[in-house]
Amino acid sequence: MDFRELAELCERLSSTTKRNIMVDAVAEFIRRLEVDEVEPAVSMMLGRAFPRWDQRNLDVSWATISEILKRLTKSYFPVFSKVFRDTGDIGEAVKATLESSRVHRQVVLFERPLTILEVRRILEAIAESTGPGSRERKARLVEGLLSRASPLEAKYMIKVMIGEMRTGFQEGLMELAVSKAFSIPLKVVRTASMLVGDIGEVAYLCKKHGREVISKIGFKIFRPVKPMLAQMAGDPEEALREHGGTTAFEHKLDGARIQIHKLGEEVRIFSRRLTDVTGSLPDVVDVVRGGVKAHEAILEGEVIAIGEDGHPLPFQHLMRRFRRVYDVERMVLEIPVKLYLFDILYVDGESLIERPYTARRARLKEVVRGIPLTEQIVTSDPEEARLFMERAVNMGHEGLMAKRLDSPYTPGVRGKYWLKIKETLEPLDLVIVAAEYGYGRRHGWLSDYYLAARDEETGELLVVGKTFKGLTDQEIIEMTRRLKKLAVREEGHRVIVQPQIVVEVAYNEIQRSPKYKCGMALRFARITRIRDDKGPEEADTIQKVRRIYERQFEKKARY
Repeated sequence: MDFRELAELCERLSSTTKRNIMVDAVAEFIRRLEVDEVEPAVSMMLGRAFPRWDQRNLDVSWATISEILKRLTKSYFPVFSKVFRDTGDIGEAVKATLESSRVHRQVVLFERPLTILEVRRILEAIAESTGPGSRERKARLVEGLLSRASPLEAKYMIKVMIGEMRTGFQEGLMELAVSKAFSIPLKVVRTASMLVGDIGEVAYLCKKHGREVISKIGFKIFRPVKPMLAQMAGDPEEALREHGGTTAFEHKLDGARIQIHKLGEEVRIFSRRLTDVTGSLPDVVDVVRGGVKAHEAILEGEVIAIGEDGHPLPFQHLMRRFRRVYDVERMVLEIPVKLYLFDILYVDGESLIERPYTARRARLKEVVRGIPLTEQIVTSDPEEARLFMERAVNMGHEGLMAKRLDSPYTPGVRGKYWLKIKETLEPLDLVIVAAEYGYGRRHGWLSDYYLAARDEETGELLVVGKTFKGLTDQEIIEMTRRLKKLAVREEGHRVIVQPQIVVEVAYNEIQRSPKYKCGMALRFARITRIRDDKGPEEADTIQKVRRIYERQFEKKARY
């Protein structure tokens, strides 16, 4: 199938908010694909160059893409800045720029149409280009691809490359479309998607094998699955009420969540974002080899950085370990880490996710020797829970997790089976979408950050405030370096960037504000940590911000 048809479909999706129309259109499109086209097409429609589990990335900067566009469109490139300023959509700005370029239109008349599989093969070649001269090779491949594409095709190629689709068609709707396309019950599709970790691969298996194979899908070692997620609770009493009067409380550590896969002596470690971080954590690999008494297993845990006194170090220190590719041995000595385990999903051929939490915890204790589990109490006493939380905070931890005793493990689902409890107002994970240069000694640094939440219906990122508070000078210098690589354009002191970096933000309250499109703004916002373990698709939603805003009026008068 021509890539043009996929681009036209995405354009139709972006022009409607009616879920049924979107699902029907995608289902019909998927049905018409050849087997080998299904996964690439589904991945691209969701704004991914490759399946979620695939560790390859394109590693093409916006600076490189903009240089290519300038060469292709010559004097027409200023159109890009105008359209991007009006729409905030990089893909739309690329399309308008190419439409304005007579040179580009003349080139594509003589090229044969690009197919979905051909676009995937070129993206693979870009990702696999490494070593000396790779930047130039990547640039040539991108330029060749864009020079053959129509303006509409280029719009969606760019969206795939930067991972910002914004059609409003999210993964949950894709599961509905796959279910409808192949007449397989939605529950079966969703279960398979949870276990495989990628709806694109599930769609491929549905097309190739049908319901019988999909219904029997199980875990695959070294193929990470999306983690189960938690909602917030205000205090231990709320968690007890939500869980029927009794629950398991665990220390919520200020660390990085990891998923551990073991097969014999081979161990691989995946981050919350399903990135393979095994090479950065050789000390954790050794601990797992020696302490997990099972031939094959998938476990979940938390890694924390620890100081000389044994107390936890701030989260940013740990992220230095996760980003480390070179000189790992020195970093192991400089920033020692400790592993705590808290769940087990699979062991020696047996899936445990349907079993209750208490049974999984008991099985974890049987499988592990010498690796600590997160500290836990099971109680129905609010005072005991409050004291347990106080102890956790005094030890340098974030707070508590509350886990319903009979809860299954639901990969990728955020529900009330698990609740997180912190002392402060609920922080928000927001995306940096722009930054301004500071003044005085910060004049050369991007130090004032625009923070945005994601609209779960449209995918649009909506600014809810900005802040210059929270980061150290060293962190600001590093943030400036990273943001410059993501820069799309400059407007005086302000730099618009690709929305890739997530930060955790504390604030005093959420106010009504006509300044921002969403109508709300954070008061006294400050960055508490850089969430390199989260991608922009995991940022908190504007719907969540609005719920917190409304909840304030349970104790305050509305103004």
